[in-house]
Amino acid sequence: MAKKAISFGLVHIPIEINPVIYNNDKAFNQLHKKCGERIKYQKICPHCDVEVKSKDIIKGYEYTPDKYVTFTDDDFDKLKLSSNTPIEIISFVNLKEIDPIYFEKSYQISTKNSSKAFSLFKEALNKEKKAALATTVIGTKFYYCIIRFEKSKLFLNTLFFDEEINTLEDESNEKITTKELDLAIQLIKAMTGKFEPDKYKDQYQDNITKAIEEKISGKEITKVKGKTPKSVNDLMTALKKSIKETKK
Repeated sequence: MAKKAISFGLVHIPIEINPVIYNNDKAFNQLHKKCGERIKYQKICPHCDVEVKSKDIIKGYEYTPDKYVTFTDDDFDKLKLSSNTPIEIISFVNLKEIDPIYFEKSYQISTKNSSKAFSLFKEALNKEKKAALATTVIGTKFYYCIIRFEKSKLFLNTLFFDEEINTLEDESNEKITTKELDLAIQLIKAMTGKFEPDKYKDQYQDNITKAIEEKISGKEITKVKGKTPKSVNDLMTALKKSIKETKK
C-alpha cells in the first residue's frame, strides 16, 4: 500500500493506493536433476571469464550493434521521478471512450481517516458518471491513469501509452449473407448471460495444486482429460446446430 494524494484543482486529498491484482500462479524452483539441489545463478563476464559481483555491474544501452552508453546508479538518480508526486487530475472523461486495451494495473483508492474531501470527490464522480484522467508516479515510473467509481469504491487504473499498443489490421473481407448474420445473432442471444467473475476458476492452476498434492502423497499425477472440439465445415449448419445445442 502506497501513500499518495489526489490533486483536484486547489483541493488536496490524502489517500492510499493498494494493488487489486496478485499473481495466482504456483512458483517453482529449478533443481539439479541429479541431486535435487536448487540451482544458483552466477553473473559471468565472457571477456574476463570471471564471476562479476553486483557492485561491479553497470547498465548499458546498445545504441548500435556492440556499442553502448553506460549508466550508473547516480545517473539514474538524476532522472528519477519522485514517488511523492501527487495524482494530478488533468480532465474528466467518459469511461466508455477508453478502450479497455489501454488498462494496465488496477489499484483501490482508500483513506484511513475520515475525509470530507474524499467523500465529496467520490460522490461527485458517481453523480456525473465520469472518470478522472490524471498523471502520477508509482515507484519510479510515470503514468497516465484513470480514477473511476465502481460499487461505492474508487479504483485507479494505470494506462499503457499509445506507442505501447500494437494492433494489427483486420484483413477479413468475406461477404456474409443476411441469413448467416441472423443466425449468428440468434446464437449470441441464446448464449447471453451475466458476467460472474467469482465463478470463473483457473483450471490450470487447480490442476497444478492437485498434482502437487498427489506428488506429496506419492501418487501418480492424474492426466487431465481434454475436450475434443466439435467441428462442422458448413457455416450455416454449424450455426444451426450451435443454437440447437445451446437451447438444450
